[in-house]
Amino acid sequence: MAYKITDECISCGACEVECKNQAISEGDTTYVIDPDKCTECIGYFESSKCAEVCPVDACVPDPEHEENKEQLLEKWHKLHPGETPA
Repeated sequence: MAYKITDECISCGACEVECKNQAISEGDTTYVIDPDKCTECIGYFESSKCAEVCPVDACVPDPEHEENKEQLLEKWHKLHPGETPA
């Protein structure tokens, strides 16, 4: 499942630099996550880096975008053709 950023976001930007899929960008009032690019860091890490670095716990799983590990890895391959996941 993709992650989302809640209204608790303080726009510190810590999450954006951690996202290797470039799924996180600055929105109007908070940062936002593009669910089409979010793989929960599958392909790179064992856990979601945005959630790990967020000082206010604003990065949370998005129940509107549920995906299993295989689907997330498939998405990763589409975002990074020709590369091998870590």
